[in-house]
Amino acid sequence: MKKTLLLFLFLPHFVFSQNDVNKLLDSLTISLQDKDKARISLKIATELKDTNWKRALHYIEFSEELVKKIDLEEVTAENNTKIAEIYNEKDAFDIALTYYLKAYEFYQQDNKNEKKYHLENSLAIIYARLNNKEKAMHYFNNLLKHHTQNKSPIFIAKTLNNIGTLYMSNQALDSAMTYFKKSLLLTENLKDEELRTILYNNLGICYTQKNNFEQAKLYFNKSISYANKKSDNKTKAWIYNSLSKLYLSKKQSDSALFYSKKAADLLKDVKYSFENKNAVFNIYKSYLLKEDYKNAATYFENYDQIRDSLNIEGKAMNVEKLKLEQQYKENEELRILKESKENSKYYAIAFSLIIVMLVLFILLMKYKNKLSKAQLEKDLFESKKKELDANLELKNKELVAHSMMEIQRTEIVEQILDDLKQLKLQSPKKETQQTFDLIIKQLSQNNNTNVWEEFELHYGQVYESFYNILNEKHPELTYRDKRLCALLKLNLTTKEIAQITGQSIKSLENARTRLRKKLNLTNTNVDLITYLVNLN
Repeated sequence: MKKTLLLFLFLPHFVFSQNDVNKLLDSLTISLQDKDKARISLKIATELKDTNWKRALHYIEFSEELVKKIDLEEVTAENNTKIAEIYNEKDAFDIALTYYLKAYEFYQQDNKNEKKYHLENSLAIIYARLNNKEKAMHYFNNLLKHHTQNKSPIFIAKTLNNIGTLYMSNQALDSAMTYFKKSLLLTENLKDEELRTILYNNLGICYTQKNNFEQAKLYFNKSISYANKKSDNKTKAWIYNSLSKLYLSKKQSDSALFYSKKAADLLKDVKYSFENKNAVFNIYKSYLLKEDYKNAATYFENYDQIRDSLNIEGKAMNVEKLKLEQQYKENEELRILKESKENSKYYAIAFSLIIVMLVLFILLMKYKNKLSKAQLEKDLFESKKKELDANLELKNKELVAHSMMEIQRTEIVEQILDDLKQLKLQSPKKETQQTFDLIIKQLSQNNNTNVWEEFELHYGQVYESFYNILNEKHPELTYRDKRLCALLKLNLTTKEIAQITGQSIKSLENARTRLRKKLNLTNTNVDLITYLVNLN
């Protein structure tokens, strides 16, 4: 049994003015902020959604690009809400749900913001249309609690109608009617003719499904009387479709055809919509009831085209369409009998194709697993390589630091030796001079004057070509210059180098300036460390 698309009410109800598209396009050329341009783009998309969807989609995407540049969560949430409303009006519920959920993430914790409850109502309706009763009821109950606390009778009435609609879609007719009648009582003191229109129609649908023809007809007539005052074409078409189904259930084909055609006529500008699909289907059913198979076949083709466009079902041949073809052609039964003889061959071919596809799928999965295993091994290798490189670099830095400390110690000892020699020359006593000689001799023996050569040897093993290229390109560099180059290549800071060498930071900065000059980098934008790192 095909389910009727039921009308839910959005809360609060926003209505955009029908701005002239050309005026809106002109306003985009004015120097406006990106936020305003995004808002205008969505207004243009709203105007074009029913007449030129391709252009409407362009302006939706343009608004998203603008909002992305702004990068403010609130602006993005507002934009996503408006885009969701456009897709919802196009009955693209899955896409609308995605945008509503994105917007809801921003407002979810803000219980004082009415936009949160507007989104909860939209989410409840979308989930109801997607047959997710549990989530729909969760959001409807949140809304009912909120509107009850705020003492908002109009919103309470609309939420009660929506809950009733949810029960009706799940065939819980008694519960649905209870909520509809509660809502109807609240509307007696409210000037909301649109809500009364919907409530009367919903009650008519319930009584139709309960096979109470007179009560259903009574409520439908009340709904039509209110709809003719104010409602839009889509709401009127919904009511006419409901009436058409009532008369179809009573086998009254003329009345059913009359109302379904009125619905289709109201929806001629929105051919590819769910309500128009229902109208065309009701026309087809009416002609079928009248045994007018030619017109029935024509309208079923229209219905099938609209259904496929809305991506409701696959494009497989419909069983009912086959029946129409059997009735439309006198020799259909003979053709089916002849074709049945060949069915076994087609089944064999189909089965063979399935086997081939299954084998291909298995091979594909094996290949995919092999690729995954190879990638895993590669990642493991890269991880181990990075770990080894990190350990090597750490050991190199430790050795360099140790070597630099040895260099510093050697230089200190040499300074002490120089000072002792000066003191020896200034000492008048021979015994004192001999003592100084002994100390100088012991210090000289213990002092390793080849520490820097050891450092250079190890450094050369790690960075094999560095010294060769450095000596080749800049032979005029002193050993202190080379030492500074080596430490800078290790990406040590000036402060770290000062701690290792025992020099002041100012002296090192001067040394770096002189080194840039020797390396011919003074009048360039090349960074000294970058130059040395890339020298290999």
